[in-house]
Formats: sequence, structure tokens, C-alpha cells
Amino acid sequence: MNTKQYWLMLKRRWLPATVVFVGVMAGTAATLALQPEIYQAEGKIRFTGADKAATLTGVGAGVGGFDPIVESNNPITTEMEAIRSALILEAAVEQVNAIAPDDQPPLSRGELKRSLKLTSPRGTDILLLAYRSENPDLAQTMVNTVMAVYLDQHIQDNRAETVAAREFLERELPGAEARVQAAETELRRFQEAHQVASLEEEKGAMVIAREELRRRIAEVNSELADASAQAQTFSQQLAMSPPEAIALTSLSQSPGVQDVLTQFQAVEAQLAVERVRYRDTSPVVSTLLTRRANLETLLDERVSEALNGLPAPPKGQLQGGDLKAALAGDLARTEAKRQGLAQQVNALATAQNAYTQRAAQLPFLEQEQRELMRRLEAAQSTYSLLLGRLHEARVSENQNVGNARILQPATVLDKPVAPRQGSFLATGMLLALGLAGLTALGLESRDRKIKTATEAKDLFSLTLLGMIPDHRWGHPLPNGDRGEVVVEQVPSGAIAEAYRMLQANLRFLSSDRAIKTIVMTSSVIGEGKSIVSANLAMARAQTGQRVLLIDADMRCPRQHQIWNVVNDQGLSNLLVEQRPAQEMIKTPVEHLDLLTAGVIPPNPAVLIDSQRMVAVLEQLAQTYDFIVIDTPALNIGVDALALGQMADGVVLVTRPGVVDIDSATMANERLVQSRLPVLGQVINGILPRHEPHSYFYYGTYGDRSGSPPRATVGSQRGQV
Repeated sequence: MNTKQYWLMLKRRWLPATVVFVGVMAGTAATLALQPEIYQAEGKIRFTGADKAATLTGVGAGVGGFDPIVESNNPITTEMEAIRSALILEAAVEQVNAIAPDDQPPLSRGELKRSLKLTSPRGTDILLLAYRSENPDLAQTMVNTVMAVYLDQHIQDNRAETVAAREFLERELPGAEARVQAAETELRRFQEAHQVASLEEEKGAMVIAREELRRRIAEVNSELADASAQAQTFSQQLAMSPPEAIALTSLSQSPGVQDVLTQFQAVEAQLAVERVRYRDTSPVVSTLLTRRANLETLLDERVSEALNGLPAPPKGQLQGGDLKAALAGDLARTEAKRQGLAQQVNALATAQNAYTQRAAQLPFLEQEQRELMRRLEAAQSTYSLLLGRLHEARVSENQNVGNARILQPATVLDKPVAPRQGSFLATGMLLALGLAGLTALGLESRDRKIKTATEAKDLFSLTLLGMIPDHRWGHPLPNGDRGEVVVEQVPSGAIAEAYRMLQANLRFLSSDRAIKTIVMTSSVIGEGKSIVSANLAMARAQTGQRVLLIDADMRCPRQHQIWNVVNDQGLSNLLVEQRPAQEMIKTPVEHLDLLTAGVIPPNPAVLIDSQRMVAVLEQLAQTYDFIVIDTPALNIGVDALALGQMADGVVLVTRPGVVDIDSATMANERLVQSRLPVLGQVINGILPRHEPHSYFYYGTYGDRSGSPPRATVGSQRGQV
């Protein structure tokens, strides 16, 4: 149910809802007038983490603390429960009753507990005490008394704790002093036996030295690996061993060898040129060959002198050039560096082993010394703590140590706290609105009637032929003859337009055959089928066709009243007496004939469901263009079902607010079971203000006579 449906429900049930609302508000006003004025006195207690005097003197600072035992617990909550305890409340009640006037009834502990409110503002260490009473002086006295009793009890509890602590300290102090002396003696004997001054300092220095050795060994090993890799690379590039590289380097740095080598290379170059020009037997070539042999012999001598016993490199290596000589020098230097780093690694490893052997002896001595020092420190700490606490306990025993102070004595508020007229009336109004809404909802839930056109459409699921507004909506109907025939009396109104739309929908409902005879019925009595039948017949007659309206409701005929004619003879007479139909038919308006019900027979269903009725309808269908048959409701007889078999179709009239869901469901089941040709549904008596959707609107045009704007029919859903 959406908001609009709730609003429509309240509009339908406004009277009982208003009665409930007014009744609740009247009761609220009466209750408010009888309420006595209640005054409230408030006082404040402030809590601190430590007593101010104890903080300034340095004595008793830990007494009376508010550290919670349970995690996430607020200590002030614990103090609230302490104030509500029977001990404090009973003492406060006794003091107040002792000073109360004789005419004042004595208070009880239960009454005080109910009227005393304890709260703590969020984020503060303040406790607010509030007491309400019709007597403002009593409220103020009660708050002050409770705060005084609580503070006295708080100080007594703290003092009792101090006395117990002092007695305990006096018993424990001699034993603590003896343990200190024994620990000092044992430590002194250990130091004399092992001649130990400070093992911690020695251990620290040893750790630093070992760490430095480890770091240095790592660095030297890294450099050694680098030098070995370089020497291997140079050796592979030169294709010689490190000794050969050293020899080559020595030869490259010898001026005598280099001078002979230069001459030797020059002779070889000149010999190569001359051999191109001359034969080997030529004097020029022979001279050069002799000179080359002499230089080669000299070079061997100079190399032997320069190497001084070192292995000589191949002669081809001597002519490698400056780059090869430089690489050989790098190889020689790298090899020398590698040998030096290897010796350095050995020396560092020897030193590290020596420190390791020394460090292995220290843990045993250190462990024993540390154990002795721990015993001494523990004994000294315990003795010092007990001695200091004993001194504080003796001083604090004579102090009024407490962590609570009266921040604000009890004061009475300027205005009474109850009854609060604004909130009282607002609560009453909310209650009244709620009860009124529940009343409307309860009545609505118990009401089984169809309330809106939407519900009627959804329940029957029939073709919607027309939606007829309530005849009281729109223009007022005139009094007098045929006042209910709106199509005739107010032809330019919205209701007449609705009937004309209904007859148009019926006219064009089927393209295969013309619909000439229709049966009008409803689920229950009172849905307006007779008025719909009369206005539908009038709307069709205004088109110029010959229309016959038959009142087949012989149980409760209405057409003669609507058209203001005499029901002296009609359908029943036609069926029983077998007289011509024209003798029974009346013509109230042009193009519209009326066959009233006639004399009411004892059993109308027998007359209706007869071959005579079939013959009469067949005869009349040949004379008239359109026949409308007004039949009884489906819940009181089978007349409509019997006539539906003889007609071209059945039209069901439904009126929201009149038919209930059960009757409508029964009618729908009868129509389905009878397998009649149901043409559709006409929803009658619609009030736009009761509909959740706007099915109608007011037009802005007037008629030819200059009448004011009138209502016009509209629909959110399409019609046939």
C-alpha cells in the first residue's frame, strides 16, 4: 500500500479516526491537568585520577584510585553502583528522616532508589546526581545528604586500605633487608675468586673486535676473489702464465732489450722489402740476413741478462706491441696483489680463532655474575620499595585521602521538570495519531468491500467498457421526473459523456456481428445496474436508433420508478397472458420504448427461463435496433444467467464501496462456469477523490448556453 492509498483510506475512515484522535487528545489534556508539579535538584561530584593533596605532598598518591578491573569498564559506573548500594542509601534516608518535619511522611530506601538518577556526561569525569520530588526543599536536602554520605564512606574505605597496607609493610621489611645483605656477600666472593672487574665491558669490546675481524675477512676475501678473476682473465687474453707475463713485463721495461728489439724489427722489415726486389743470393739480401742473425744473437743475450734466471717467453711474444706489454704488466700486478691478499686472509683467520677461544670462556662467568647481580638488584629494589611505601602509608594514614570532590552542591531547577506540557501534548498527539491510523487501518482491513475502480478491474479481469462517475459528482441533478436519467437531464455533463462512451464501446465492441441484445446484471443489489441500464438505453436512443429497455428484475423492479411510469402491466403479463408486446410497451421518450416488469410473479425464474421468453426476445429483436435487459443481481437468482443464454452478451456492473470481494468472486465464478458471452465490465459510482489514480478531470470549455466549465471524462487506461 503506497502513500496515496493510505491517504484514500484515511479519507474513507475519517470519522472514526477523528473520534479516536479527539478522544485521546481529550484524555491527554485531562491527564495533564491532574499531574502534580515535580521539582528536580541536581548536584555534581568530580572524580580525579589521584587525590590533589596526595599529588602535592607525594604521599598517598596511589590510594583510592579508580583504575577499572574489567577492561573497557568506566570507573564512574562502578561508583554509581556504590552510591545505589543499601549502605549509602539507608544512611542517607536515616539522616533526612531525622531532620524532616513531623507532617512529612518518612522516606524509604526503595523510594530514594527509584527517584535518584545518576548520570555521567559523555567524555567527562563528573557524576550528576538528580532527585525529583513535589517538595523542592526535600529534593535539595536529599541530594546533598547522598553526596555527603558517599564522600564520608569513600574516605573511610581509603583509610582502611591504608592501615592494612602499613601493617603488611611492617611485617615484610625485616626479611627484605636480610635478603639484600646475603646477595651482596655472595657477589663479593665471586669477584674475588675469579678476579673479575667488569665482564660486560670485556664482552662488549670482544664483540666489537670480532665483528671488525669478520667484516675485514669478508672484505679481503672479496678483494681476493676479484684479483683472482682478473688474473685469470688477463692470462686467457695473453695466452701465457703469470711467470711469463712477469718476464715479458721485465723485458718491456729493459732499454737494452727494447733497443735491440727495435733494430731487429727494422732489419726484418727491410729484408722483406728487398726480397721482393732481389733474389736471396743477392749481396743486399745476404747482408741483411747476416745482420738479422747477429741482432737475434744479441737479443738473446740481452733477454738472458734482463730475466736473471726467469723463464724466457717465446720470441714471438717480444714483438706483441705496447698493448700486449701493458696487459702483461696488468697480469703481473694482479698476481702480486692476489698473493698479498691470500696472506692477509690467513693472518685475519688466525686472529679470529684466538678471539673465538676467548669468547667461549666468557658466557659461563657472565652467567654466574649476572645471576648474582639479579639477586642483589631484586633484593635492593624490594627493600627500597617496601621502605618507601611504609613511610607513605604512615603519613597517608593520618590524611583524608580521596579522589572525589563535590563540584556543585544541590540546586533546584527554576522550573518544574514535570509535567512538561509540550512533550506531554506532543506524546499524546503522536499516540492519538497512531491510534487513529490503527483504527482506520483496522476498519479498512475488516472491510471486505471493493473500494476503488482499480481493485474492481483487477478482480474480474474483464474488458473495461465504461467508468461512470457517481451521480452526485459534477453538476447537481434536477428534481422531478426522470431525475436519474442523467443523459437526458444533463446531456452536456461529464456523466452523460461517460454513458455515451459506454454505448460507443458496446457499438464497436465486435466487428463480426452487431450486438443488439445485452443483459445488464451485477454481483449484489445496490450497484446501480438499473440506472446504468436506463442511461445506456437513453444514450443509444439519442443516436436515432430504436431502443427497447426491458425491466426483467421481477424481484425488485426499478425502471418504472426511474422513468416515472405506471407498472400496471409489463413483462410478467406478456409472458403469462401471451398478449401482444405492443400493448405492454410504453414510450417515455422518442426512440426509446420501455417494457416494465409488470405484476411480480411468485416464481420469476420460471417465467424468465422459458421458451416463451426466448420467443418474445426473438420477436422484439426484429423490431428494435438495440435491446437492454435489466436483470436481478447474481447473488439473488439465476435470472441473469438464463437471459444471458438468449442475448448477445452480458455486461457486469460493479460499484466500489457496495460490492464485497466474496460476492464479487462468487459472481465472477458463476459467469465463468456458465460460459456466457461476457462483453465486459462497467464500473459505476466512481468518486474521483476516492481513487488512487486520476480517472477524471475538469474541462475548461463550456456548452453553447454559456454555462460554467464542466467535468469531462478521462482515463489513465484505455477503453474498448
